[in-house]
Amino acid sequence: MMLGSLFDGIGGWLLAARHAGVTPVWASEIEPFPYSVTAHHFPDVTQMGDITKIDGAAIPPVDIVCAGSPCQGLSLAGKRRGLDDERSGLFRRAIDIVRAMRRATGGRYPRFFVWENVPGAFNSNKGMDFRAVLEEIGWQMGDSRNGRTASV
Repeated sequence: MMLGSLFDGIGGWLLAARHAGVTPVWASEIEPFPYSVTAHHFPDVTQMGDITKIDGAAIPPVDIVCAGSPCQGLSLAGKRRGLDDERSGLFRRAIDIVRAMRRATGGRYPRFFVWENVPGAFNSNKGMDFRAVLEEIGWQMGDSRNGRTASV
């Protein structure tokens, strides 16, 4: 199995993948220090850079896409703008990448999408933001055309 990491940070998903026998293939991060940590510890992983510039149809398809999108709009410590916050709303960009990859591979990849975020995501916007996340992931990962449904 192969993994791609969006909003990679310092490569936590990549390390977990490696320990589980999954091959990390690519990662996306824009902050210089976390990017350098991942590049140092995972030199064979392709660094994709800015998530807003990634075409999911043009990158190597992977079995698992992990995304720990920015939490500022969802966090209890923030202004609670939810997915309307420019940073937290980048979650939708991750879904766009997954959609493009699934279209390009006839629905075969990715097989799994893992989203990580703060506890405030559950009740942001009276729960409507978490509902939107589940709907986006569920709609995207279900593939009734070939009778398969990927795990959400």
